[in-house]
Amino acid sequence: MRRGPGHPGLAATWFGPRRGGRRLLRGGWLWALALWATLASCAWAGDLDREAVVRRFPPPFKVGEKLKDIPAWPLASELEPEAGPVAYVFESVDLAPIPGFEGTPMNLLVAIDRKGDFIDVEVLRQHEPVFLGGLGEAPFQAFVRQYAGKGLRQEIAVSSTYGDTRSGGGGNRVVLDGVAKATASVRIANQTVLSAAHAVARAKLGFAAPSSRPAATVRPEAFQALDVGALLAGGYVARLEVSNAEAERLFAGTDGEGADPDAAARPGDRLVTLYIAYLNAPTIGRALLGDARHGDLMSKLEPGQHAFWIASAGRYPIVDERFVPGTSPPRLALAQDGLPIEIRDLVFDLPAPPAGLEVDVARVFRVHAHAGLDPGRPTELALTVTRAKGMILPRITHRSVTLRHAPPERLFDYPPRPLPDWLLAWVGRWPDLAIIGGALAVLTWVLARPRAVTASRRRLSSFRTGFAVFTLAFVGWHAQGQLSIVQVTGAIKTLVSGQGLASFLYDPVSLLLIAFTTATFFVWGRGTFCGWLCPFGALQELVAVASRRLRLPQWRPSEHWRVLRHLRFVLLALLAGAAVTAPRLAESLVEVEPFKTAITVGFDRSWPYVAYAVLVLLAGAFCYKFFCRFVCPLGAAMELGGRLRRRDWLARRAECGRPCQTCRHRCDYEAIDRDGRIRYADCFQCLDCVSIYHDETRCAPLVLYRAKGRRVDPRTGRVAREPAGLG
Repeated sequence: MRRGPGHPGLAATWFGPRRGGRRLLRGGWLWALALWATLASCAWAGDLDREAVVRRFPPPFKVGEKLKDIPAWPLASELEPEAGPVAYVFESVDLAPIPGFEGTPMNLLVAIDRKGDFIDVEVLRQHEPVFLGGLGEAPFQAFVRQYAGKGLRQEIAVSSTYGDTRSGGGGNRVVLDGVAKATASVRIANQTVLSAAHAVARAKLGFAAPSSRPAATVRPEAFQALDVGALLAGGYVARLEVSNAEAERLFAGTDGEGADPDAAARPGDRLVTLYIAYLNAPTIGRALLGDARHGDLMSKLEPGQHAFWIASAGRYPIVDERFVPGTSPPRLALAQDGLPIEIRDLVFDLPAPPAGLEVDVARVFRVHAHAGLDPGRPTELALTVTRAKGMILPRITHRSVTLRHAPPERLFDYPPRPLPDWLLAWVGRWPDLAIIGGALAVLTWVLARPRAVTASRRRLSSFRTGFAVFTLAFVGWHAQGQLSIVQVTGAIKTLVSGQGLASFLYDPVSLLLIAFTTATFFVWGRGTFCGWLCPFGALQELVAVASRRLRLPQWRPSEHWRVLRHLRFVLLALLAGAAVTAPRLAESLVEVEPFKTAITVGFDRSWPYVAYAVLVLLAGAFCYKFFCRFVCPLGAAMELGGRLRRRDWLARRAECGRPCQTCRHRCDYEAIDRDGRIRYADCFQCLDCVSIYHDETRCAPLVLYRAKGRRVDPRTGRVAREPAGLG
């Protein structure tokens, strides 16, 4: 659209009265952004219907209707028509919408069988920047295919090129191969897969909630010969006695009250004595079964299975005459952490109980490995007591008594609690974090005491060039520490959707740089990151150094052209607004940054993206850091953060700008006004003006003082006459 000469223009419209194009409108787009955030809602929903699932799981699978209690499709099998569901298929976004690196949850199709083993994992939808036009989606699809054949009862972690997590785990540990340059994304994907699968396994497969510690294992060497008294007193065998009177109180106020004539006639007599013991532990198993029978039992159990001895005495046994051996006992229920665990009769011939242990009925029950039982933590055994009232159509009432069993800890080895997946990322990256941390310490010292480096022009140039090479090669290309506007838009998306920012924990290098940059806002302003820690900025600086050595012509924008720097804020506002109202559009708009092309994937990308990145670098060859100064939306966000700066830390003289213009003319960033004041919003902390300030051959006031036989004390700044004989 054409505008007449009197039109204020886009910059003035968005940023208020021009005043040289320097004043940022404080209302305007900030109010609009707040309105977008208030009105928008980000609801994540699955992508597939039943027909799409049927196409992915053809016969002999039969896909049922989506369940109402949990968003999953049950899979039956034509080969096992009476077996019920043999697997479950679900979309991760319905169960674990964990924000990705870009702020939008990925959606993975996950299928697990009835044992909790993965059948398949497929990427349906993802918004990770590194896989959108960068590496492409193929490495991500290859990563998720590794889940097939793995199980939820295994400890699944992700390795990376920065630190292998294969060591330090037990035999139950499985480490998936990560994807170089996408460490954070694949760790978030792993958390997404496991969280969604555990939700289904707990709801439909009877899995216990994942513990913060791996299951305890039996210590075979912890055997101790104990008699019955010691077994009961030490908690090796748990016992609960229920009298008729106690049972009657259970049924008080129900149809079962008074329905047991024997209980009413003899309230003090015993209804049942209930026992439970964990047989895998040799101290218990050998005491109850004898050495030979205990060895026979252990040979019948498959790896990971558990055996319990459950017995009773009294007139209400644990099983009745209708019980079918080899099945689950109707009267008994085992649970751990409030979640049911299936027990099944082992059909095992038991010897007579030890002398001194009153038992009428005893059986051995097996718990399968996929149930996730931790024998080192308490379990609860419930015995259901049933009463019937009436003859023709009796009214049935059920009540339960519960026996808690916690075998002594000395019987088990307790593995250490595994580190959270995000903390594994930090542990794996500690060498990089240590090196970058050391570099940040050096940079802090230089910025706090710049005279040590700026006293020599050559020393400052060497330090800046060396640090730029380190930032580009190590922080950027190696450690993948390029901060990006994607992290800003991702944080906006995540917060608007009501999620937390935990996904940032999976990228320790970026989080370290974010924390350091945030702290420097209060001390030095925005220039610490933009001038020293941005890998793409470092690449632009190296391009500028090369272009000057090649004597390429340089364009220094006039004050009229410098109004273009407000374009950064326009782009920042558009990206932030799109992140709230049009997330898919935001994924395209963030490509205004060539960071992913030049740094994340090292120019290994399709030609339009590479051409754009090269074009930006060529612009920087003729106009110093063109992208940083006029286009970069991340730089605009950094400038807003830089407004937190508490003091003007760059030293100035009374003569600066009045009349001396030396620093202003030599400032490549054009961040010094005619009156000598530093515009910290445009300052990248190159320290050139600091070097000039202390250089008696380049600072005009110092040169003038020197000519008049005076000198400036570098410590106090006071002007004094040269001592005789000097000069």
